[in-house]
Formats: sequence, C-alpha cells, structure tokens
Amino acid sequence: MMLRTFALTLCVLAALSSAAPAQSTAEHAIDTAKSHAQFSISHVFVGHVTGAIPIASGSVEMRPGSSIPLKATAVLDAAKFDTGDQDRDATMTGPNYFDAKSFPTWTFTSTKIIETGPASFTMDGNLTLHGVTQPEHLDVTVGGDATHPVYHATGHIDRRSWGMKGTRLDPAIGGVADVTLDVVLGR
Repeated sequence: MMLRTFALTLCVLAALSSAAPAQSTAEHAIDTAKSHAQFSISHVFVGHVTGAIPIASGSVEMRPGSSIPLKATAVLDAAKFDTGDQDRDATMTGPNYFDAKSFPTWTFTSTKIIETGPASFTMDGNLTLHGVTQPEHLDVTVGGDATHPVYHATGHIDRRSWGMKGTRLDPAIGGVADVTLDVVLGR
C-alpha cells in the first residue's frame, strides 16, 4: 500500500513538472506623443463641445504574440484639458468642474478585459477623477499587429457621477460625454 502511494505521488509530481511553464508577460509603455484622449459633450448653445485631454503616462501588459492586453493603466493630464476656447477651458479646469489644481490627473486602471473577437475586446476598469473613483466600461478595437498594436477605445462618462454639477449654467451642458482614446504603445 505504501509503495502504491509513493508511486502515485511520483506520477503526480512527474505530470506537474512536465506541464507547460507559465507564459511570460511584457509591459509596454504608452507612447504619449502618439496617443490621445478626446471627448464630445452636448451644449445647448453650441451643439457639441469637443476637446482633448493628453495621456501623460500609462502601460499595457500583454502576453508575447497577443494584441489583447491582460491589464492596462492610463494617466491623463487634467490641467491640459483643451476645447480650443481658453475661457471655457479655465471654467472647466476650475473648482466648479474638474478642479485641476486639486486633482491634476485622472487615472484609469483596468479590472476586467474580455476578448470579443480577433481584434476587439471590452475593458472594465476604475476611473479616478475629481477625487472620486467610479467603474467605467470601454469597447476597444485593435489595429496594427501583435508586435505593434494600436488601440481605439470608446466609452461614455457621466460627469455627474464624479460630483461635477458646475454653476448656474450647468443645465446647458450635457451630463454624458462620449470619450475616445487612441493608444499607441512605445517600441
């Protein structure tokens, strides 16, 4: 009986030792010169306001040969929020909205990534802005190839979820912004 248990243990150990080793992963920095975040939000007086927020830093972790990430992070520079109108930008980065002095960056960290096709996936994560963290969802398509992927992500952000209710003109500004991120990885 003891010999049988010993033999069984050896078989199990042999099977475990011959199992495929865990795949390595690689972390790639986001190329901030080629990557950007854009938004569009309705406004009663001008139709839609569009603008950009620079991606200051970030990274994507992937398995070699795959363009679908395992996890991702991005940091946006709220102080450089730009709609092309300096007065509007000053209002939006001021204390009634983004309060960029107190909260100079926005951070997105993925929590769940699901491949939806050979060149697409969904990404859920936590977005922290204005000192508040809320869950967000992005739909992402992949261009390029497995060694140099390019990501195009779309989502919707309800600014009121972060306590940004603004001023007396607040009803003129839409609550939900359409967001687009184009991300290129550094080589």
